[in-house]
Amino acid sequence: MPRDILKTLKSEHDDLRALFAKMEDTTDRAKKTRADLLAEIEANLLPHAEWEEQVFYPAFEQRADREGLKTHAEAVQEHRAVELTVLPDLKALDTDTPNFAGSAKVLGEFVDHHASEEEKTMFVMARKMFTAPELAEFDEQYEQWKKSPAAAAAVMHAEAKSGVKATVRSLLS
Repeated sequence: MPRDILKTLKSEHDDLRALFAKMEDTTDRAKKTRADLLAEIEANLLPHAEWEEQVFYPAFEQRADREGLKTHAEAVQEHRAVELTVLPDLKALDTDTPNFAGSAKVLGEFVDHHASEEEKTMFVMARKMFTAPELAEFDEQYEQWKKSPAAAAAVMHAEAKSGVKATVRSLLS
């Protein structure tokens, strides 16, 4: 099967949905399980989001018409909401509380909404903007990027940013 970045990103969305479904099935007594799931969610979410922000979104923006630019702006703002507010808020909470469960559900709903919007709107537009060879090239670039020091640095930066915000929020609460 030919490579296609849109199929890869969709597959990663599905993986995240599955992780959030596992989180939803936990109880407050599952402190370690919840912490492990949150770490796995973050490990899947951050590289995906960072690559989209650094590579895919700028390429999309360059070719987008007015409607595409609105879709792009929405996607960027949704990333910001998750990275700067929802994820740090969740990381500041004790995993063995109903507050954590509720906040994890909100993060899952944000991610699902964002992924669904990308799949139904942005990816449909992107399929018209980019040729099959271009989508295959993006997929190859993404695979290589995930293995690179640049990816590790971008993910560490995103983790540190959300971790600092989480620490400050837990200290203030």
